[in-house]
Amino acid sequence: MIMLAYSLVCLIFGTTFLAIKIGVDAGAPPFFSAGMRFFLAGASLFLFMVLRGKARFSLLLRKEMLFTGAALTFGTFAALYWAEQYVSSGLAAVLSATGPMMILLMQTAFLRQKAPAYSLIGCIIGFTGVLLLVLPNLAADVTPLWLIGCIVVLIGELCYAAGAIYSKKVTTAFTGVSPIALNAAQMMYGGVLLFLLSLFTEPLHPAYLLSFKAAGSLLYLTVIGSMVGHTLFYWLVAKTNPVFPSTWLYISPPIAVGVGLVFYNEAVTWVTLLGVFTIIAGTILVNAGALKQLIVKSRPGTSVLQKGSIEPLPQE
Repeated sequence: MIMLAYSLVCLIFGTTFLAIKIGVDAGAPPFFSAGMRFFLAGASLFLFMVLRGKARFSLLLRKEMLFTGAALTFGTFAALYWAEQYVSSGLAAVLSATGPMMILLMQTAFLRQKAPAYSLIGCIIGFTGVLLLVLPNLAADVTPLWLIGCIVVLIGELCYAAGAIYSKKVTTAFTGVSPIALNAAQMMYGGVLLFLLSLFTEPLHPAYLLSFKAAGSLLYLTVIGSMVGHTLFYWLVAKTNPVFPSTWLYISPPIAVGVGLVFYNEAVTWVTLLGVFTIIAGTILVNAGALKQLIVKSRPGTSVLQKGSIEPLPQE
């Protein structure tokens, strides 16, 4: 059952990038559709937790939920949704896999946490993978918006890294609250911020929901991507440990590239594939210390979440 749930998490999170691409290509306003997705998913999960007695509405009044939502949901997905107007879903997924490297770099630069040599080497390898993805295309006839889109995805991952580091403090401070409720609350705040951004930057045309592709994308991302995917994710955390479920980040880029190629005719070259696996190799090396704990049997009551280990992208 555990491996089935893990396989579903990898598949669901790996296909959300294409679902976002289909939606924005069908005319869905990126910020509004992202806000709709996360607010609906967050509100539904939060209400469910309240009805089960595992959360209180007073949680929504805590500033920590606003700060976490601003970084993890608003910053990360405002960037991703906007960028997927100009870059392929597969490329967006691969660039998003740099999130764990961003966490390591921010921990080293701002928290003064000394990183092991292999993690720093992993960052270099991962950055080389990004160059393999981006630089060959610069010689082709690409638009400036394509390059800006790549940069924006990476900026979004910086927001994710900041939010992931901050969320570790939040989960420690709210030890008596279900992580699902915490995630739902921050999704609601992130959704509201996305609505506000949409209000000032996008013309609102609700008629886009009449499009089968746009409405289907929103439904899939809200129900399957944000609700089912993360329910399974937190179930895996409870049944295994915090590290094992997060390894979906190593599996999702090949899945995203593959479904983009098969179902959306996105271009894939051998250089693209080399970049994909280079970034994955770098990401694994960055987190080698934490992943090693999957092999070593941990003592009862001890956590395997080590410094340098990764947090999930909460809504993928």
